[in-house]
Amino acid sequence: MEAKECIMGRRSIRKFKDTPVSKETIEELVSLAAYGPTWKNCQANRFIAITDKETKSKIAQLGTLGYDGNTRIIEGAPLIMVMTIVQKRSGYERDGSFSTSKGTHWESFDAGIVTQTMCLAAHAMGLGSVIMGIIDEDKISGIITIPEGETVSAVVAIGYPDEEPDAPKRKELDKILRFL
Repeated sequence: MEAKECIMGRRSIRKFKDTPVSKETIEELVSLAAYGPTWKNCQANRFIAITDKETKSKIAQLGTLGYDGNTRIIEGAPLIMVMTIVQKRSGYERDGSFSTSKGTHWESFDAGIVTQTMCLAAHAMGLGSVIMGIIDEDKISGIITIPEGETVSAVVAIGYPDEEPDAPKRKELDKILRFL
């Protein structure tokens, strides 16, 4: 699959087939996602793959801030990936000072790049995905073990698509592009 086709063809998938995602496929997916660029190559993103139905159900029921859409998606996905990031690495110098005026926000930037890289890789591998941000980080951290010094950045549902959504309408270039 060409890059342009992958970018334009990827959709947020919210309905999945019951087919499990193999350990080998998960490993390949994370290996590809790890190529997402990060601040000074700090590679602070981490991945927690969850296929256990009971754990997914606890996250769905307690970790979605009561948002039924995410509860349903997590319950129906064969795999959820809890994305975390090691704190105080992205956007920082070794002495702990910030290298950027963005402060701690740069961690979210890196987390987003790597998460989208994973979603594009999933699409290229025939998997679907949806990134969920309406989550309760504290509740999720109480359900699964998040290593000290890491924080949850997002939850991604992954599986073999059981839907083919149309592409959402995109804004015209004159609304999003400026030349100086």
